[in-house]
Amino acid sequence: MVERRARRAALTALAVALLGGCSMAPKYTPPAASLPAAPEQFAGMQGWAPAAPQDAALRGAWWTMFGDPVLDDLETRAEAASPTLAAALARYDQARGAAGVATSELFPEIGVNGSAARSRVSAGRPLSSGSSATYDNYIVGGSLSYELDLWGRVRNSVKAGRAEADASAGDLASARLSLQAAVADAYLRLRGLDAQAQLLDRSVDAFQRAYQLTETRHEGGISSGIDVNRARTVLANARALVASIANQRAQTEHELAALTGAIASDFHVAPAAPAFDVPSLAVDTPSTLLQRRPDIAAAERRVYAANARIGVARAAWFPTIGLGGSGGWQTTHGNLLSAPNSMWSLGPLSALLTVFDGGARRSQVKISRGEYDEAAADYRTTVLGAFREVEDSIAAMRQLETQGKAQQEAAAAAQRTSEIAMSRYRDGASDYLDVVTAQTDALDAQRSAIAVETERMRAAVDYVKAIGGPSQQQG
Repeated sequence: MVERRARRAALTALAVALLGGCSMAPKYTPPAASLPAAPEQFAGMQGWAPAAPQDAALRGAWWTMFGDPVLDDLETRAEAASPTLAAALARYDQARGAAGVATSELFPEIGVNGSAARSRVSAGRPLSSGSSATYDNYIVGGSLSYELDLWGRVRNSVKAGRAEADASAGDLASARLSLQAAVADAYLRLRGLDAQAQLLDRSVDAFQRAYQLTETRHEGGISSGIDVNRARTVLANARALVASIANQRAQTEHELAALTGAIASDFHVAPAAPAFDVPSLAVDTPSTLLQRRPDIAAAERRVYAANARIGVARAAWFPTIGLGGSGGWQTTHGNLLSAPNSMWSLGPLSALLTVFDGGARRSQVKISRGEYDEAAADYRTTVLGAFREVEDSIAAMRQLETQGKAQQEAAAAAQRTSEIAMSRYRDGASDYLDVVTAQTDALDAQRSAIAVETERMRAAVDYVKAIGGPSQQQG
């Protein structure tokens, strides 16, 4: 009966303690409340807006909008073998493990023990009867210890740990999206270089024929040696550009190898003519688009974690209260696991309060508040940067589209001028300087047109990255 009453009293005290527990953390207010109001649209749309993160939204294989199976394969390989992504995943696992350690403190720590000993006591020991004794001692039992979380130290530690794990999940999503965008960007640059290489190959052939024509005319006394050297200059410059483009392509291919976790010497992407089919991407409202930014979600959750750690620091001003208990069986002979050999102990119910620490606790609270302010400032920086990146990518897509149309017109006009100049030269109506000028202008205009189309494709990638990846519906 006494044992039952003692257990009931202990359970009642535990329940009262748990129900009466409080949290020392300040009431959490998302930092977005301190940011300007949301605009209705992007830009050149005035203003900008904070958004509630929804980084768990499905993104899908957004790069398939380019319709290139080689890019699809590279993205798959990067997902499986990128060391950068593997490192981010390892950091996420560490954060989850740390959250698990914090969560474990919510539960009592239970241990089991057992021992067997044979001892001999001296006949001359104090309070002895003048004779020695030898006996066995067998113990089997268990113990329990539990911290009563009256001030929310454990609960706030758990909240902080889980928030950090969620933030690490956002970091992982950001790393994955950045990797996907980097692979797509490098691949599109590679295809842009392939297009330039094909243009230069055609130009070299045309310049070679023009050079042979000037030599033939020079041998016939129709043209001067100046024309021959001008033609040779244009041809040599084009050949030099071929080598330059080949070098840039090799470096870009090596970049793709590193992104996909491959050795550069064993990696190769066959040259191909790019389609330059720029995908159409709808521009949504800021509050909808930026909800998918995983870095915004991660920054907000780190603010939450910092807020919870203020509660952990404040809880140090109050006593730490622990409850212990043990029980089992002990005997020197006979049946160990029998009722007469049982034993138990409830307690101690302990309390520990630091009275003087030289200002350590006060300083720790200041540190935790500073960490919160830093996290809130980082969140604001992340949001502002996100809006800037989206606005930049939208402006780039719009202006590059206009630039591309104008550049295509310029390239077509320059090509026509080159053809007319060559025709006039054959007819003797002009000298070769007009041909050289027209050919150079045409090559430059065509290369610029290819460069602009490549930039348009890259701007689409930048936009997808800036908005945190399109939703499954958009992608």
